[in-house]
Amino acid sequence: MNVLIVRLGALGDIVHAVPAAAALRRAFPDARLDWLVDAKHRAIVDLVTAIDRTIALDSPTLAGWTAAVRELRRGAYDVAIDLQGLLKSAVLARASGAARIVGFSIWHLREKTARPFYSDVLEAEGGHVIAKNLRLLRAIGVEDDEIRFPLADVTSPALGHLRERIASDRPFALLNAGAAWPNKRWPPERFGELATFVRDACGLTPVVLWGPGEERLVDSVVAASSNAAIAAPPTGIVDLVALTRAASLVISGDTGPLHIATAVGTPVVALFGPTDPARNGPFSPDDVSVSRFEGCGCRYDRTCHQPTWCLADVTVAEVAAAVKRRLAKPTAPGSSAPGSSRDPCGLRLQAEGGFRDPCGFRLHAEGGFRDPCGFRLQAEGGFRDPCGFRDPCGFRLQAEGHRRG
Repeated sequence: MNVLIVRLGALGDIVHAVPAAAALRRAFPDARLDWLVDAKHRAIVDLVTAIDRTIALDSPTLAGWTAAVRELRRGAYDVAIDLQGLLKSAVLARASGAARIVGFSIWHLREKTARPFYSDVLEAEGGHVIAKNLRLLRAIGVEDDEIRFPLADVTSPALGHLRERIASDRPFALLNAGAAWPNKRWPPERFGELATFVRDACGLTPVVLWGPGEERLVDSVVAASSNAAIAAPPTGIVDLVALTRAASLVISGDTGPLHIATAVGTPVVALFGPTDPARNGPFSPDDVSVSRFEGCGCRYDRTCHQPTWCLADVTVAEVAAAVKRRLAKPTAPGSSAPGSSRDPCGLRLQAEGGFRDPCGFRLHAEGGFRDPCGFRLQAEGGFRDPCGFRDPCGFRLQAEGHRRG
């Protein structure tokens, strides 16, 4: 069986399509599975281990389309699955020569003109876009709701350069202030203030991601942080995968780096304005989204038309509280640095000289223990704060010398 996936872009949407590719591979282990993608995004598809071949649309010109269709025709596909729902993606799926062309029903297409190019359609709307993509596979008999991201291990010079600037055992957080949509970008001065909090209160080195044309943006964030933050090295998609895998936390709006972070299992705090986190956001219940979607008057419009921009209402204090909540939750396996461990709150426990959590609060072994809120935790008879047997993360501290979440 030969199967073609059509998902041209954008980066985050491609990441959200990866679980569908993984489900197809599980259902048809011996099939040939190809993916058609815009050339600027092919690097992420090349990392998907479930895919046999990446076919790139090099340019949106007649010559680019002709070359792509010529390559597609060699595939002799039994089925082409359009996960994009645009006229151009539907036309390319049909032009592949596949025997069956599968797409979303007309009510759930971004461009209704795509519908005539499909031979099979399915009602697949509702819930997260990952679930929507997985449901579309039912049109070819694949019923699989498991969310997996089979991304290859990568080597990144950018991560090596970053480790030359910060200690190898020093945890870091990635802050991403950029986005293609202007109304998805939380102000850089607030990112800068947040970076100071991340360093001083959480013990993480804040590293600011940036892409082409965002040099001034990253400079603004670093300046607003009073140089608490550092700029990341120049990065490509492979570098983003490596950096997000190595990070202890990622803070970002609704854009590619956020979705790569969720795919590799790194803890995230997400900022959402004109888009819905229930549809596009982190899918892990442990991750935290700060959202203004419910009150946004420009939903899924890349330009704000309202007198007050919804994300202007998001304060540094609100995001800082979200960071604390996320760090208080279990950390993804493998995210701890070598030679360290983490407690149920996600706190880093140093072996020598007492205990230090990522918020930088040192818990001394002598004379009792003190939590970040100033609550004294007594060593005798269990640990008690003024509110009863609970630590600042909400975990119950038992008198018999152990803690329970």
